[in-house]
Amino acid sequence: QLQLVESGGGLVHPGGSLRLSCAASGFTLDYLAVGWFRQGPGKEREWVSCMSSSGDYTNYADFVKGRFTVSRDSARNTVYLQMNSLKPEDTGVYYCAGTCASEFIDDWGQGTQVTVSS
Repeated sequence: QLQLVESGGGLVHPGGSLRLSCAASGFTLDYLAVGWFRQGPGKEREWVSCMSSSGDYTNYADFVKGRFTVSRDSARNTVYLQMNSLKPEDTGVYYCAGTCASEFIDDWGQGTQVTVSS
């Protein structure tokens, strides 16, 4: 079974950077679209980015365009989310999934906490 584990979160100051990892086991991540989502305190979960399985496209939510970048390391079966120019509103728990359609995700796992604060 596919297992995804997020890591790399932490506390950073506004304007700082952080790289999140989504490590897969039980399946080759190259065969899946990978979505990143986040949920801030008291907020609804929102979509952040989507990388297609083929690599034909990578899309980002408007509020992270130009700041966040998704990449895939096939050798490590890991997808990364590089986050630059972080803002306090980026604070939340970040999740990865083997789909970009959140309505089909029933197990969000633990996620990784990102806190942007001065």
